[in-house]
Amino acid sequence: MVEEIPARSVATTAEQTAVEEEERKQERAFRAAPRLNKSPLHGLWALTNRDLIKWYKNPIQLIISLIQPVVWLGLFGKALNFGSFISSGISSSNICAGLSATACSAAKSAAEAAAYQQFFGVSSYFSFLSAGMLAFIILFTAAFAGMSVVWDRRFGFMNKALSTPVGRGAIVIGKILQSVIRSLIQAAMVLIIAIILGMSTSHLTVVTIAGSFAILFLMAFGLSSLFVMLALRSSDWQTQMAIINLLNLPLLFASNAMLPTSIMPAWLKTVVRFNPVSYANDATRQLLLGSTLKLAPLWMDFTVLIGFAAGLAVLGIIMSWKLLTK
Repeated sequence: MVEEIPARSVATTAEQTAVEEEERKQERAFRAAPRLNKSPLHGLWALTNRDLIKWYKNPIQLIISLIQPVVWLGLFGKALNFGSFISSGISSSNICAGLSATACSAAKSAAEAAAYQQFFGVSSYFSFLSAGMLAFIILFTAAFAGMSVVWDRRFGFMNKALSTPVGRGAIVIGKILQSVIRSLIQAAMVLIIAIILGMSTSHLTVVTIAGSFAILFLMAFGLSSLFVMLALRSSDWQTQMAIINLLNLPLLFASNAMLPTSIMPAWLKTVVRFNPVSYANDATRQLLLGSTLKLAPLWMDFTVLIGFAAGLAVLGIIMSWKLLTK
């Protein structure tokens, strides 16, 4: 006789099989689940992009940030007519003696060009100032990198970020990178506007433009690191604005952004040589304009700015481990 298996026993076996199969599925799903990302760069782009979204979704902020350098270029750069001073200092009787009117005009133009090269190292003051405005926009954009830290503290986002597995160093670098990206985009726009208004383009090539923006990247990275570092423990926007105003104008005017060092007093020349903004201006003028008036060789400009950017970035990360708390 064939032994009959009770129906209850068959049902129990089927239930056990189903339970075991479900457990195996859960185990496979658990094993396939992503592990915790412990990389020091985890979350870096998410934090960077969060600040960039607030910027490029508000085009008015971009337009306002471009007004100031354009005003300097359009009004100060064009209104300060050094050509008239140079022309008045050139004696026509000495230059034009025995020359025709056409030859005299050409001789005067050559003398003016030589004077510009002597004082500014480039063909015109407007071109000289245009290169300085690239550093100008980088400086003022980087100065507000720390304000993002202050607002994140005040509105509670910083506490939420510190509660995630994202490292404190990634939070700091994210703030720096969003400032650098904004600075370089605005610098590109200022360069285009300067070319439209009459900046010399005789030395512009892909290589010189790329080299100039490498210099501007290093300057923006260093300055953004500085201002983020100064804002790590601050929750008062007024204090941060006071710091910005305290540092921005001295960094700008104690550099060769507006005027050449050749006409500065001896004590100011010494200050200029300790200002990283001066080396950024010097390198961009050498690359974009072929400036003959050099503060330092091009390799030294790069070396100073690499050290400036790397040193402040490392210092900012180290300080974030101690100062960036809930």
